[in-house]
Amino acid sequence: MATISSIGKYTTLKPLGNGAHSTILHIRRNADSREYALKLVSIGSAEEEKFLDQAKHEFQVSQKLGHPNLIQIHALELKRDWMFRVRKAEMLIEYVNGKTLDATPIPQDQLVVVFAQIAAGLAHMHRRGVFHADMKPNNVLYDKRGGVKIIDYGLAWIRGEPKDRIQGTPEYMAPETVKSKIISERTDMYNFGATMYRLTTMKLPPSTVPGPETLRVGAKSFKTLLTPVGELNKAVPQALCDVIHKCLENDPERRPERMGIVRDQLKEIAAEMGTPMSNEE
Repeated sequence: MATISSIGKYTTLKPLGNGAHSTILHIRRNADSREYALKLVSIGSAEEEKFLDQAKHEFQVSQKLGHPNLIQIHALELKRDWMFRVRKAEMLIEYVNGKTLDATPIPQDQLVVVFAQIAAGLAHMHRRGVFHADMKPNNVLYDKRGGVKIIDYGLAWIRGEPKDRIQGTPEYMAPETVKSKIISERTDMYNFGATMYRLTTMKLPPSTVPGPETLRVGAKSFKTLLTPVGELNKAVPQALCDVIHKCLENDPERRPERMGIVRDQLKEIAAEMGTPMSNEE
């Protein structure tokens, strides 16, 4: 598709969701009659300018990427008031007719294909020097045809840029992110391992974030507290259990070196199960 320089006029088809400071609409753009998601971010005060910064950051990240398993952000427009202050940001986003992985049941035999697509998207991000930093089931869209799109680049880190703040979802955060604020290919791998663990077992791995009344979980206690995937779901092939546990190693040096290795292993498991991937990556 050609580069979209402006959003222009559109018809709203339906609302898709609301956040604290944003609304997402399903629209049809007049200029090309195509359907998109439109994210509207309101900026009402100086304190809310961080939401503008986040929108700019998401757009900047998206412009570095181009992969079928990563959501595209086509355009960002800023709406100003009479004093030239930005009062609204509008982002034109690829529309996906689907739901997030935490909101849709996926057949067991399709999970490995879903995982392989996520790994392919993450491997592409890493090659472009971008790390997602918040991989979890509700940051992945699953469409009606079994396709997968990784979404939400709000916490993504571009290699070489300062890390202003480290955030994330405690149940999915890597131990080294919690302890030393590290974001890397291997922390994404841990987040991904926790995502696979959740979707195969319906359980969460032990949180590496200490609570008000709990101590930090160390490597030994983590291994003791982590119930093996195969014990919780006997339908999961041993090879897939091994990949998940390798991604969830407490020591990052014990995880696979590259996301591409994980992607290839998952594609191989899918082929052995008779549900091969398409060769998009």
